[in-house]
Amino acid sequence: MTITTCIFDAYGTLFDVNSAARRAAEEPGQDKLAAVWPQLARDWRQKQLEYSWLRAIADRHCDFWQITQDGLDWAMEAAGLEDDALRKRLLALYWELEAYPEVPQMLRTLKDRGLQTAILSNGAPDMLRAAITLAGLTDLLDDALSVEDVGVFKPHAQVYDMVGKRFGCRRDDVLFVSSNGWDAAGAAGYGFHTVWANRNGAPVDRLYARPAHILPDLTTIPEII
Repeated sequence: MTITTCIFDAYGTLFDVNSAARRAAEEPGQDKLAAVWPQLARDWRQKQLEYSWLRAIADRHCDFWQITQDGLDWAMEAAGLEDDALRKRLLALYWELEAYPEVPQMLRTLKDRGLQTAILSNGAPDMLRAAITLAGLTDLLDDALSVEDVGVFKPHAQVYDMVGKRFGCRRDDVLFVSSNGWDAAGAAGYGFHTVWANRNGAPVDRLYARPAHILPDLTTIPEII
């Protein structure tokens, strides 16, 4: 394959969505959160995804920040956490998600080879800018494409269309990387070469397409291009 453009999902792929709850749980006075933070992080993420799918199906779009807040509210109630100050702290930390450790070097290697690199995300533009800046990835990404430009969440084809419109490339020129199995399947069905970063060792989703590559993280992305 001849790849010119490498496109990455953001949350869970480049940025660790569990880091907000984990960091909050490590702070003084958060013993109750410390006992349940893995559950909270898991439920928070799952509700984000479910709400994005349901809103897309119902044609009731809102931005990802609203979904992030709604998902957290559900997760906190499920965990028995009623704490407005904690809610504010967790939301603040979501704007400071940590990049996975292999991300900067992986992106730098791709850029050194002359490849175009970008994010394609459900995230709102201001959320993505904050995460990219904090992680020091500004010079390693050519753009951050947000679904807010089309008003529907992934895996709708209009979202994947944004890549060709922005970079003038064919579908076959693109390597799309996501830690979400459903997103990798959606991109594969669209016609992109795909990598599923299967960080949790989950089974492959039974969908209409399968990722071409399954990796445990992003370290070896440059080796498959």
